Amino acid sequence: DVMASYVRVRIEADKAACPVLLSNGNLVEKGDLGGGRHFAVWQDPFPKPSYLFALVAGDLGSIKDSFTTKSGRKVALEIFSEHDKVGQLDWAMASLKQAMQWDEERFGLEYDLDVYNIVAVSDFNMGAMENKGLNVFNTACVLASPTTASDADYERVQGVIAHEYFHNWSGNRVTCRDWFQLTLKEGLTVFRDQQFSMDMTSEAVKRVEDAGALRAYQFPEDSGPMAHPIRPESYIAMDNFYTSTVYEKGAEVIGMYQTLLGRVGFRKGMDLYFKRHDGTAVTCDDFRAAMADANGVDLTQFERWYTQAGTPQVKASGTYDAAARRYTLQLEQSCGPSPGQPTKLPYHIPVRVGLLGRANGKELCAERVLELREERQEFVFEGISEAPVASILRGFSAPVKLVFDQSDEELAFLMGHDTDSFNRWEAGQKLFTRTVLANAEAVRAGRPVTVPGPLLDACRRTLEDPVAERSLKAYALTMPPLATLAEETTTVDPESLSVAARQTRREMAKALRASLEAAYRDNLPVPGQPFRVDQEAVGRRRIKNVCIDYLVELEDQPAIALALQQVKSESSTLTDVLAATAALASCSSAGTAAREEALALFYSKYAKGNDLLFCKWLRIQAGADFDDCLARVDALLQHPDFSIKNPNKARSLIGAFSGNLRRFHAADGSGYRWLADRLIELDKINPKSAARMASAFASFRRYDSARQALMRAQLERVRDTPGLSKDSFEIVGRSLKDD
Repeated sequence: DVMASYVRVRIEADKAACPVLLSNGNLVEKGDLGGGRHFAVWQDPFPKPSYLFALVAGDLGSIKDSFTTKSGRKVALEIFSEHDKVGQLDWAMASLKQAMQWDEERFGLEYDLDVYNIVAVSDFNMGAMENKGLNVFNTACVLASPTTASDADYERVQGVIAHEYFHNWSGNRVTCRDWFQLTLKEGLTVFRDQQFSMDMTSEAVKRVEDAGALRAYQFPEDSGPMAHPIRPESYIAMDNFYTSTVYEKGAEVIGMYQTLLGRVGFRKGMDLYFKRHDGTAVTCDDFRAAMADANGVDLTQFERWYTQAGTPQVKASGTYDAAARRYTLQLEQSCGPSPGQPTKLPYHIPVRVGLLGRANGKELCAERVLELREERQEFVFEGISEAPVASILRGFSAPVKLVFDQSDEELAFLMGHDTDSFNRWEAGQKLFTRTVLANAEAVRAGRPVTVPGPLLDACRRTLEDPVAERSLKAYALTMPPLATLAEETTTVDPESLSVAARQTRREMAKALRASLEAAYRDNLPVPGQPFRVDQEAVGRRRIKNVCIDYLVELEDQPAIALALQQVKSESSTLTDVLAATAALASCSSAGTAAREEALALFYSKYAKGNDLLFCKWLRIQAGADFDDCLARVDALLQHPDFSIKNPNKARSLIGAFSGNLRRFHAADGSGYRWLADRLIELDKINPKSAARMASAFASFRRYDSARQALMRAQLERVRDTPGLSKDSFEIVGRSLKDD
């Protein structure tokens, strides 16, 4: 909270070795010093805390452009990278200009300096950093071209470029009083970049992606020993709180303000926040106060989202009175214990609700946002002409777990008829979850897996729907990730859950083969059409690649040949090649030869000599489900292109394997021993990365007793390593606490 003015930063260096000299603010002077040396002087007129200071000196290439603000000022834009990567910077520049214009239009926020610089380097330990006027990026969040980036990469670059730019106001002009307030800038800025991405792509698709990621990564964090409020109370190493809870759950909390206040009310709150606090270091309470004061509402109870850890559960039940034409919805909230928080007080939860007619899905009344503030509340809907199908928590209006007893038929109905796109997807996810968990029980009992008719029928209708947005169709057909499915179990059984998921997909592929093959053909690229990343083109690739993923599960010759053809085809985009390679990577028996051919081809054609694509090649193998996966991953440590010192490569191999539910959690503990060895090695090189990867052990108590003992032994071995960093010690210590 020490806001200092850096009115004169002078840099001197050898001109041949470091022709580029950059710092925060505006360049006010530069020149030669003689003897092969030169200098540059930078001035930042805006006070800032020291963590936003940056200095760059080196030999870099760049691209240049400009942006004219709404007040008519011309801002010089420049993005720097290593010389051989300059050809991959154009998308980042276009994204930056889109973000600058969007922030003016949506929030009235104009850029304040004469220059805006971005520097991208390969060995940066994080994704990016919002240093005032001089953002520093990992190349993974900047570089994009048709031959080097997938659709997901393009969207990531666009989102992260915007995120760091948006920090100019939400993080720089108004910054945090202390690190406990980290979500003040990060939760708010993630929310802003999510809203930007919705406007640049598809609101419905982006909401599904964000909610899915929250469930896969943040919900498990909230249910384990690393659970913490979005505004933590204490820490040993602050780096360990750059978490999904602080960022993504923090963004959901910001989103709830907008849901409660409406977009106009939220903008009023934002305007007041920046008016009150520009140039100062403030707290989460100051933001909440601005939202309350600007709208004349009481948000006192809402503070519990900042102070309480854990994921609340909302139970719903409904009754219909035909004579009174009245539907009554009962909502009940609870939240289980978290470390240091055995009991929780009720949250202030916005619950968006719609009621649908059973005949045709027609809305029976206007959608409402219910405000659940007590442990139990009833909400009455008058004038309802028939017993409705309730659509609850539309748009994922709060980061909670909804428990609502609905039949397979009702879920299939919502999947096909709900007017809320998120809840259409959600109904399918619930059907998938119910099916896979039942099949996991069948696997344990030695019974065959089955797929209920309503799920198959709903998926068939989705595949054959000529109107639905293609990306939404692709996500509707995609099973929840294993991490999300595991959250729905009391004791995680990695083997039966993984086997059940694959066998369920195989049975679905058998039943839907004709529809899958037809959808695949219908979405093949048009010959000679240029590469595009608009939503229509991206959607075509998404649905096509979901189809190939299902078909490869059959592991018969036609399906394997189709996937291999997609890997080899010159008309395939990188997205298509990656999808087909990943699908083949988990093949065994009949598909083993095709798996090895696809992986070898991807390396020789794409990954060799390109670090970012090499990382994708590592990640595919580390996350694959085949018998000798660990042996393969261990051998890749010796690959001449691999270096554990490079953060991207370490994450792509070691981090990805620790997320491989079946192979990391092998019953003999080999995966645990391997990861502990890597953590001990990595901690000496990059303690921040080691600490983050150590969190793979954090949920060990959710497994069977044998696996618990094996993981505990490795955690203790890491903990007892001489010279262990405070970063790793905190994660390991919290995981073992109360043992």
